[in-house]
Amino acid sequence: MSKELELAIDDGHRKEQVLKSRVVSSFPAMHRIGAIALNTFRETVRDRVLYNLLLFAIILVIASIFVSELSINEESKFITDLGLSAVLVFGTIISIFIGVGLVFKEIEKRTVYFLLSKPVHRHEFIIGKYLGLCLTLLLNSATMVLGTMLALVYVNRGITPLLRAVPPAAFLIYLELALLVSVALLFSSFTTPMLSALFSFAAFVIGNFSNDFGVAGSMSHSAPLRSILAALYYLLPNLSNFSFISEASHGAIVPWRMTLSAIVYTIIYVAILLSATVVVFRARSFK
Repeated sequence: MSKELELAIDDGHRKEQVLKSRVVSSFPAMHRIGAIALNTFRETVRDRVLYNLLLFAIILVIASIFVSELSINEESKFITDLGLSAVLVFGTIISIFIGVGLVFKEIEKRTVYFLLSKPVHRHEFIIGKYLGLCLTLLLNSATMVLGTMLALVYVNRGITPLLRAVPPAAFLIYLELALLVSVALLFSSFTTPMLSALFSFAAFVIGNFSNDFGVAGSMSHSAPLRSILAALYYLLPNLSNFSFISEASHGAIVPWRMTLSAIVYTIIYVAILLSATVVVFRARSFK
């Protein structure tokens, strides 16, 4: 093959790559984010761990029908409490242990090099990963909530007022899980999956007791200690904003003001955490 022909072929390949890059870059940012989110959703849905957790959660909800017969006149309360708790517990496991691996797996498999070599910005990559796992959690939570509601219909031989209390309380749980995903993503952007999971789980535990920091700070006579406790109260996620399982098991409906407040809190907190994740992720070198 002559040198002139080789040069012509190479020039043709370069023009083809440039053309592809221009086509990809012409897609709106939301299309690129949506593509990453959809791909993440497909990957997480195929994860065997997710199937095992979902199967175990469904079995747990079904078993609650039989266990509830041990408690007199408390069947509906028991099923609601156990079903919503299962959504929270298994959703937390998925949020943390799958969330911390979203970025790490892409780096380990070196697929992140291919993605970032294309006209895909790093913030689009992070947001797409976040939305993909949130979509997986939505499917997982909806399945468990549906199982809980079917169990209530079966036990009560029909629809009862308690049934209306389940979806609003489950929605608050989903908002909490969406916030936890952003926490896991932040930690996974700069440390190992093991440490990320440990830090995320610590944030979950501490977040459920964050109100105690505010109470302890107001009761403390030490100014430095009050400042430290106040900082922890405002910096750490206040997951008590999403706690309504006990009330829902007694038939209480989530007040609309509480729901609105939880939505605004989640949006603001997630936006801050994702912004921090993007800043850290941009500082990393993949060359």
